Amino acid sequence: MENDTYFPRLIESAIESGMKTNGCIVIEGAKACGKSTTAQRFAKSVVKLQKPSTFRQYKTLADIGDPNLLAGERPLLFDEWQKLPELWDYIRAEIDETQGHGLFILTGSAKPVEDKKRHSGLGRMRKMVMQTMSLWESQESSGEVSLGELFQGKGRISGKNSHRLKDIAYLVCRGGWPAAVLQQSKELALRQAIDYVEGIIAHDITQVDEIKRNPARARAILRSYARNVSSRASLATIQKDTANQTVADTRTLDSYLNAFAKLFIINDTEAWHPRLRSKTATRATQTRHFSDPSIAAAALNATAEDLMGDLRTLGLLFENFAIRDLKIYAQTLDGHIFNYRDKDGLEADAIVHLNNGKWGAIEIKLGGETLINEGAKNLHTLAKKVDDDKTQPPSFLMVMTAADEFAYRRQDGVFVVPIGCLKN
Repeated sequence: MENDTYFPRLIESAIESGMKTNGCIVIEGAKACGKSTTAQRFAKSVVKLQKPSTFRQYKTLADIGDPNLLAGERPLLFDEWQKLPELWDYIRAEIDETQGHGLFILTGSAKPVEDKKRHSGLGRMRKMVMQTMSLWESQESSGEVSLGELFQGKGRISGKNSHRLKDIAYLVCRGGWPAAVLQQSKELALRQAIDYVEGIIAHDITQVDEIKRNPARARAILRSYARNVSSRASLATIQKDTANQTVADTRTLDSYLNAFAKLFIINDTEAWHPRLRSKTATRATQTRHFSDPSIAAAALNATAEDLMGDLRTLGLLFENFAIRDLKIYAQTLDGHIFNYRDKDGLEADAIVHLNNGKWGAIEIKLGGETLINEGAKNLHTLAKKVDDDKTQPPSFLMVMTAADEFAYRRQDGVFVVPIGCLKN
């Protein structure tokens, strides 16, 4: 990137750490999230397979097994490697022979064609997904509240949020695309997500797996997904919503959604299943989310002004916005984000669950005393349901807000944290 001030620094530290213990780092993510630019900071030579002439040359080398396929100073970066999935086995064999670390970097904006015969690369290759930039990375969060410190037992917090609700509406529509963050013109920054979605619909939806798809149908499905963002809408619900656009069956819908997933456009949140004190059953439904909330806004043709006039839709897109940042922060803490819902209707928007068993529950609200009180009540109810003999008690309970002015700890122990104060 042209300006180091705005840089996906969280993924950078993960790459640096991974290269010390793995022969190859595989970085996947949406096309415009800056994977190649970030990875080039660590590479000493780069092969761009998206260039037709370069692809043809390396395809020939792969077909005949020419050793020049992996020639170049290392770390050697292959950009858009999924176009030549044969690289995987050649690189794995090279790592086995040399037993080296930090030899190769593979970046891709789509998942490669599945091959059950392909070796997993376990112990040799480390995969990581690069998101768009969080507010902490774009320097639009003060970072006064650390998620990691809450897991370590920090009991007191403070912070001041500079964002008003209209600012959040703009950030939702702009997204965390590096080119948009760097763009000084707000009008041009907002074009990034719009142009990206148009490119996906016109070209990438077919190129991802060479299955011809209808752009109008793709647009209708993406728009329906955006209308159901931050919900647990079933595929049948989305299919019914798009019935007027000739999406006649769930098989067709599934094909398009699989393509969007391969392109890292949609990024649903899985359900969490803790051990509960009661026999209450948890629901396994995923929550519908995009990799960046600006994709939903672009699919809906919604401007920041539109969202300010429709706070319900803004609330749903803000939840996607908050989940995006939480997924980025959780990844750096060796954790994952889940949702929770049980048969009694109790919900939690986000469960941050670390691989060491620690967890925290978060409700996501636009803000205001009434919504904060509602969120805090739900969180305490959930904490009481979890069987702490079999599952650790929560490290923290948090209501994450859009535009409240301060971060603080309530008398009942629940943290109230504006998104503009949070970091990993």
